[in-house]
Amino acid sequence: MRVLVVEDYPPLRSSIVECLSEEGYVVDSTDSGDEGLWFARNHEYDVILLDIMVPEVSGLEILGQLRQKGDPVPVIIISARDAVNQRVEGLEAGADDYLVKPFSLDELVARVRVQVRRRHEKKSPVIQIGDISINTATKSVERAGVAIELTRKEYLLLECLAYRNGEVLSRDDIARQVYEDYEGGTSNVVDVYIGYLRKKLNIDGLPNVIHTKRGHGYFLHES
Repeated sequence: MRVLVVEDYPPLRSSIVECLSEEGYVVDSTDSGDEGLWFARNHEYDVILLDIMVPEVSGLEILGQLRQKGDPVPVIIISARDAVNQRVEGLEAGADDYLVKPFSLDELVARVRVQVRRRHEKKSPVIQIGDISINTATKSVERAGVAIELTRKEYLLLECLAYRNGEVLSRDDIARQVYEDYEGGTSNVVDVYIGYLRKKLNIDGLPNVIHTKRGHGYFLHES
């Protein structure tokens, strides 16, 4: 899952980026509204965290331009502006949530998770696909009641496929959601991790659930 953070106060921005990265998110960040708008226009994000008072292009301007283009990306405003009319203004402009500074990073992570679930039309933090259970809150996985130990990258890959269950994702689609600093171009890294993940999920001869559509990519579907 990929998140954009637009926040001009360096200590807070660094704390948010570190926290979200530890939670397994791929994070882009900037202190500039102009750069934030460029990121938002040129990359696909699961959630955008947006301060209102950023230089060059304000957070509300960024939000307005995204909504005018019909971009449905979930946006959480993070702002010290705490008056009721200011919160209403942000929500009426198209924000999905509004979090007043100072806030707990645990609460921020919880709100990000909620928006990711809403984006993918999931009400529960647990994604169930056949006999595979993926808990997106605890980052734990079971198959047929047996815990599956995955590395961080393996888990992120599985979560990416699970949120888009049944949808064919290209290598580039997957890499943009799972790997930091990905700038495009084909790579066999995704293929290698798909192999690792298949081996761990296909325990005790259970059927394969990660399928290949030759020339297009991979998709998750119960056999």
